[in-house]
Amino acid sequence: MRRRRFLGAGGALTLGAAGALTAGQVLAGDASASVGGATATGGAGASVSGTVFKLGVASGDPLPTAVVLWTRVVPAQQGSSGILAPTVAVTWELASDSGFTTIVKNGTATASSALGYSVHVDVTGLTPATDYWYRFTALGRTSVTGRTRTAPAAGTTPDNLRIALASCQNWQHGYFTAYRDMRAQKPDLVLFVGDYIYESSAYSYRVRRHEGSGQPVTLAQYRARHEQYNTDPDLQAMRAAAPFVVVFDDHEVEQDWAGDVANDPVAWPVDKFRARRAAAFQAFYEHMPIRVAQKPVGPDVLMYRKLDFGTLARLHVLDTRQYRDDQATTDDGALEAGRVIMGDTQRNWLVNSMRTSGARWNLVASQVMMAETDFLAGVGKEWSYDAWDGYQKERAALLAEFQEIRNPVVLSGDRHRTIVSDLKLDFEDADSAVVGAEFVGTSISSNGDEDLTAFAAEWAPKLADNPHWKIIDARRGYLLLDIAPDRIDAQLRAISTVVTRDGTTATAATFRVEDGVPGVYQVGVGTQSSATSQSSATSQSSATSQDTATSQDTATSQDTAAATDAASGTDSAASEPTEATGPASASTAESTSDASTDSPTDVSTTP
Repeated sequence: MRRRRFLGAGGALTLGAAGALTAGQVLAGDASASVGGATATGGAGASVSGTVFKLGVASGDPLPTAVVLWTRVVPAQQGSSGILAPTVAVTWELASDSGFTTIVKNGTATASSALGYSVHVDVTGLTPATDYWYRFTALGRTSVTGRTRTAPAAGTTPDNLRIALASCQNWQHGYFTAYRDMRAQKPDLVLFVGDYIYESSAYSYRVRRHEGSGQPVTLAQYRARHEQYNTDPDLQAMRAAAPFVVVFDDHEVEQDWAGDVANDPVAWPVDKFRARRAAAFQAFYEHMPIRVAQKPVGPDVLMYRKLDFGTLARLHVLDTRQYRDDQATTDDGALEAGRVIMGDTQRNWLVNSMRTSGARWNLVASQVMMAETDFLAGVGKEWSYDAWDGYQKERAALLAEFQEIRNPVVLSGDRHRTIVSDLKLDFEDADSAVVGAEFVGTSISSNGDEDLTAFAAEWAPKLADNPHWKIIDARRGYLLLDIAPDRIDAQLRAISTVVTRDGTTATAATFRVEDGVPGVYQVGVGTQSSATSQSSATSQSSATSQDTATSQDTATSQDTAAATDAASGTDSAASEPTEATGPASASTAESTSDASTDSPTDVSTTP
């Protein structure tokens, strides 16, 4: 039973504010359409290597004096325990320099078959706001070197915090080459808000083919899917270059799941679905740099949490899947009182944390879009019941709380679109107060390369129905946020293609939120809403020298983890941590849609 239909399944373009409409955009303003080019070269991605540490290394959830280091010892057979002993000793080192001349911390962890030979080391006693380098050794092999960074000290206000917002990376829809540019931009943190893997079956006509013969439902199958994704060379290099903060959305389990309710509750009754969810949660934990506090207990896990970055920002990571009611199927259901997407406990935690944070910026990481999306041009409404639009009373209550919160900014994913919006107290009232801002990041690869002309034709007529939007952009990429005491500047970093490995990335638009001023605006453009298709953006106007990643920026350096090709490389010997790189093959595919579980985000139709 399918409960939602596709969100803009056919095309791509950006709706944005005054100025030339670049490829993939429809702007809220005097916009024009074109197929302009971006110019920043991505550079060569590091490849993946070996059979011991072929999934690389990662770090995550940085605190002022602690950070989680991750790796996984991979047996020969994908997704299984292979021929390894029940436990494997894994030594780790943390240094203050990339050459490991000064070892700050070290130790030995036990990787067990029960947790897929994953290693989660919570290193404590570190110096705030400091870069560190780390590596692992096991079975006579040494991993690539990773770099991480601790959070600023409590009570301090850093000049800037750079966060890359990413989501939705479907292996079959394209390559993860946006991470090459992301790595060149040197973020302090990567915030990944969901759909790290996709559970869809393999399709031969796609850019790349999923492993296996069907959807993962067992622990071994979910492990195999995570293993495949983590062999992507660009993803692996980015995970080694900066700490990640991660949370799941739906595809890490199955599309559109809601609490204990599967997408198809007839085929997956509650007990059967909870067993599948337990397998998916464990595989997620085994492959992510998260603390033991986020280790699941069967089908349950505590994923919502907060991270402080001095007095500059508090980041609240929500879980909008585990505690929600099943999706509505009508407008009346979406408006029904008592329906929740967070649940009472999580909502109270969020509100209390924002009220007492003392931070300049209260950031909220939400898997799904919070601002209203009206998919119906003209009279009437058409909402996505899987997003906050399907839980409107709880959203209204939270937005009312935003009035008393300092600088609330929501960071979301799911839509495979960049959508930048004002958050309003009442989206039905054009004169309602603006209480915050939301940045919905586009996908790394999901939806692949879209038809920009079709997207413009579909979405330009709907701008008037979504006056709180500043832009909607259908290209792949990510958002790069520079958070300073007086403002947040967010760059839309759009990549030219994901169906080959040679995509180029540039800044397509920049948006700003000012301290103490609710809402967001596009830098350098007007505010009048309209969309036309008269003029074109050239490569010169859509990218500057600052946008262009040089080969020096993107090549792996001694401070950045190198990875080698999974198909042919080997881990380095313990005394030789450097690993060679190798080219990866690429192919293109037609744009035919996959089955429902491989679809882009979709939306219910209202009567």
